[in-house]
Amino acid sequence: MTVGSILGIYIAPSKGAGVMGYKKVSLRAGKGIEGDRYFSQTGKNRSNYKGQPDWEITLIESEVIEAFNQQKGHSFHESDFRRNLVTQGIGLNDLVGKTFTINNVSFYGVQLCEPCASLQRRLAVSILPELIGKGGLRAQIRSNGVIAVGDKLSSVEKI
Repeated sequence: MTVGSILGIYIAPSKGAGVMGYKKVSLRAGKGIEGDRYFSQTGKNRSNYKGQPDWEITLIESEVIEAFNQQKGHSFHESDFRRNLVTQGIGLNDLVGKTFTINNVSFYGVQLCEPCASLQRRLAVSILPELIGKGGLRAQIRSNGVIAVGDKLSSVEKI
């Protein structure tokens, strides 16, 4: 079993709103993070993601953010990358097509969360070449529960 941890939790209440950090959040299977723009369907392109499991929660590795900052000479905060969960110690790309848990909440890795033009505009630097294949993971929430900063992320299936 591979184990990592949650370093940060971030949500944005509406489209274009800044992300806010939380110590813990409530998750609903098939819906997302309570209070997040996609949970309430006030995010970008609502009709495109309604009911789509890959919009429920996003994750990114802290190690990717650190490497990006070092490579580009920047000091972006982890929240600037606009992913819901910032992890440490686990390769998220390996979780595509796999089941994993955080504090007894079950997730399924749907697909990679590639960087987008919107993120590039927000950061005002070229991110696409450096973050292709490293932009994180889109996951489906399969059970209700609460997760918190410091919780362990464990893969259920052998990676």
